[in-house]
Amino acid sequence: MTAIEYIQLRAFARYDGLKLFALWIASFAFYVAGLREPGLDMVGMVLALVTPFFVARLLRRFRDEGLGGCVSFRRGWAYVVFLFFYASLLFAIAQFVYFNWMDKGFFVSAITTMLNDPSTMEAMKRMGMDGQVSELTTMLSTMRPIDLVLNILTSNLMIGCIVGLPIAALCKRDRVQQIK
Repeated sequence: MTAIEYIQLRAFARYDGLKLFALWIASFAFYVAGLREPGLDMVGMVLALVTPFFVARLLRRFRDEGLGGCVSFRRGWAYVVFLFFYASLLFAIAQFVYFNWMDKGFFVSAITTMLNDPSTMEAMKRMGMDGQVSELTTMLSTMRPIDLVLNILTSNLMIGCIVGLPIAALCKRDRVQQIK
């Protein structure tokens, strides 16, 4: 990959990272709203599950418009990793602002309440995870906003590296297909 191609790849990834960031913000907003209004959290979960398909669509657009219809597996994977990197950084900043100044402990409190619900405790006990629930609630209550955000940032980056492999493999095209 030449220096110009690398600059182009990063430019597309930055621009498309904004789009992925917008999807994640909507997903997060619906999930947090769903902690107060049941049902909205499912919208947030669906938006989060759409991420790989959305990223594949962005990679296909990059391949077809930016690269003339051809993209190697390596360049496709690099694009997805950069895309997740830029979106994750923006998402981490937005989450830090939310958790540090807007949330006032609501998110962690709602998750702790869900984990301490009798039906959840019974289900965890049947799975042999009742000890982990108390550890998790203790850990959540002691986490600072920056700790929570860094954990989510790291998870997003790792998911991007892993999910990028099949997406790049599926969107790879070695030569332009001719339309007859």
